[in-house]
Amino acid sequence: MVGDDYPATAVWAYGGSVPGPVLRVRQGTRFRAVVENRLDENTTVHWHGIRLPNAMDGVPGLTQPPIRPGESFAYEFTPPDAGTFWYHPHDNSLVQMGRGLAGALIVEEAEPARVDRELLWVIQDWRLTRDAQVAPGFGGRMEAAMAGRVGNTVTVNGRVPDAVPVRAGERVRLRIVNAATAQIVALRFEGHRPVVVALDGQPCEPHEPAGGRLLLGPAMRADIILDMTGRSGSRHAVIDDFYDRLAYELVTLAYEPGAPLREHPLDAPMRLPPNPLPRPDMASAARHELVLQGGMMGGMGMMGGMGMRGAAWAINGMSMTGDGHAGMPPLLTLARGRTCALTLRNETAWWHPMHLHGHSFRVLDRTASPGTGAIWGDTVLVPPRESIEVAFVADNPGDWMLHCHVMDHQVSGLMTIIRVA
Repeated sequence: MVGDDYPATAVWAYGGSVPGPVLRVRQGTRFRAVVENRLDENTTVHWHGIRLPNAMDGVPGLTQPPIRPGESFAYEFTPPDAGTFWYHPHDNSLVQMGRGLAGALIVEEAEPARVDRELLWVIQDWRLTRDAQVAPGFGGRMEAAMAGRVGNTVTVNGRVPDAVPVRAGERVRLRIVNAATAQIVALRFEGHRPVVVALDGQPCEPHEPAGGRLLLGPAMRADIILDMTGRSGSRHAVIDDFYDRLAYELVTLAYEPGAPLREHPLDAPMRLPPNPLPRPDMASAARHELVLQGGMMGGMGMMGGMGMRGAAWAINGMSMTGDGHAGMPPLLTLARGRTCALTLRNETAWWHPMHLHGHSFRVLDRTASPGTGAIWGDTVLVPPRESIEVAFVADNPGDWMLHCHVMDHQVSGLMTIIRVA
C-alpha cells in the first residue's frame, strides 16, 4: 500500500483486493452479487447511489437482517441509471470502511462518450501507524464531534500513488470515487482543464469545476473528461488543497515520450446521455427543513444536548446512532409519487456530505458555474453555517436512510429515516 520500504498493511478486503473488484453492469441489465461474510462480525453491503428496491439497500435491521459470520446474502437489482457508483458496508461501517472495505460499481451507458481510454481513481484515506498498519481507536469522542477520522495517508486504487502515465493528445474519461470515511478533497489539475460530465453518476452539462477545483466530500463521485494537452515528457501534479496548510500532491500526470496521439483535442461531444430520473414538480412540492445540529463549536455543546449515549449530532433535535436497526422511526413520511423539497440547514461548524438512500435529488440553490445547468446527486456537501435545498420525487417505497457520510458523524447521531409510503 505505502511502498516497499514498509511492511504490507493488514486490511479488510472484498475479493482479496483494496479497493474491491470493479463491478460492471450494463444499464437496465439485471445485476446479482452474492456476498459471503468471512469476517468475525456482522456486515452488509450498500450499493451507494443506485435507485434500487428497499430490500436490496443493505441497511442492517432496517432493510435486511445483518449477514452474520459464515453466512451469505444475494443482492439482485436492475440499475435504471448509468454512471459511477460504489459499494461499501453499512454495519459497523466506520471500522469496516476504515479498514478497507469499498469498491466501485460502474453502470455502463448504451452510448458512452467517445474517449481514447478510461481511468478509475478510488480515493481512500487511512490512519496508519509507523509500521504501516491501520491504527486502532475508531470512534474517538473528539473525532466524532469534529471532522471525523481524517487519515494520515491517502491512496488511489489501494496504493500511495506516484505517476499516472498519459500520452499527449489523448482524451481520457476519469471516474473519481471519494471512498474516504472523512476526508474531503479539492483537486486541482495543474496545466489542464478538466471538464465535469457527471456528478454522483448523474450526467450534467459539461463544465469546468468552479475555481478550477473539483470538490468531493466522502461518498461523492465525479466523471471528468481530460484532454492531455501537455508536452510529451512533461509532468503535472494533481493537488488536493482542501485543508488549510495541508495541500499535498495526490498524483502526477507523467507524459510519455514520443509523438502525440493527435495534434488537436478530439472533436467529439462530451455530453453523456441523460438518465431516466423523475423530474420534481416544485409547484406541488411538500417542503421540509432538516436542521443539522451539534458537534464541537456547534453552540449546543459537544454532545449536542441530545441526551442519548454516544450522540454528538442531531437532525431536528433527534439523534440516531450506529448503523441502523429495526424499528427506527421515520422523521418524515412522504406520499409515494410526491415531490419533496428538503432544505438542509447546517447549524454546525463542520462540513457534512449528506446522503439520501434510494433516490437521486436535484440540487436547487447551490452556487454553480455559469452554464452548468441542473445538478443531480445522491450526496450533497453542506458547508458550515449554510443551507442547501434539494428536491426529489419520492417514487421509491420504503424506509430510507438520510445521513452524513463522514462516518464518525453518522454513527454518533447525524442520521435519520425518511419513509416513502
